Amino acid sequence: MIDLHSHVLPGIDDGAETLEGSLEILRAAAESGIAQIAATPHVRDDYPTTPETMERGVADLNAAARAAGVAVEVLTGGELDRAFAQKLDDETLRRYGLGGSLDALLVEFPYTGWPLELRDLVFRLGARGFRVVLAHPERNGEVQQSPGRVRELVDAGVLVQLTAASLDGRGGRKAAACARTLLDEELAHLIATDAHAPAIRAVGMNAAVEAVGDADLARWLTHDVPSALVTGSPLPPRPQRRARRLRLHRRSPD
Repeated sequence: MIDLHSHVLPGIDDGAETLEGSLEILRAAAESGIAQIAATPHVRDDYPTTPETMERGVADLNAAARAAGVAVEVLTGGELDRAFAQKLDDETLRRYGLGGSLDALLVEFPYTGWPLELRDLVFRLGARGFRVVLAHPERNGEVQQSPGRVRELVDAGVLVQLTAASLDGRGGRKAAACARTLLDEELAHLIATDAHAPAIRAVGMNAAVEAVGDADLARWLTHDVPSALVTGSPLPPRPQRRARRLRLHRRSPD
């Protein structure tokens, strides 16, 4: 599997605090069957991570993982704030490309409110040759009330990333129900962990894959689409889903 959203770099944002914490995340990723994980530190006013900081962090963490015998490759990337992204030139944006992609950008979706400017941002970035991957919209209250609102973005070329914890129930019932609806309506394209720590906001894809309830679709969400984004290949066709709904394995309070 390929995980294209994590906060695994140490001491950069609200993710791993130490190198050992980063290695614990990578060990948990390996145990979960993840072979590659994109480091996507926040890029916004409170965490203005530069490309140089991110790239140096990825190189150092890969070296540390090799020395520790952890067989997970860390890829470059960034989780871009909408307003912050608009300040960056094309060369800088490409350095934040998701998993080393030259055109796919992970854009953070807010937890509250519908971002009215997002449609225009998608258009402007598209005109510059970039494709938006929208991070965890199922955790937003407005989307939870009306998941179909995401369709206008998907129709405009946006790809939707669901968080593994939403699918397996760790993120609460509302997030799980919204994730299920987005999957059923074919408005979701990849699953990622958004891992911040080995225990709290942890890595963990296996339960989410099982919750999807369809091995072909789960592979498409966790390998085929992420791989295409990383390599710059055309997106593979979505497999025909079997008549089986997403199963929620755990229940958590909201």
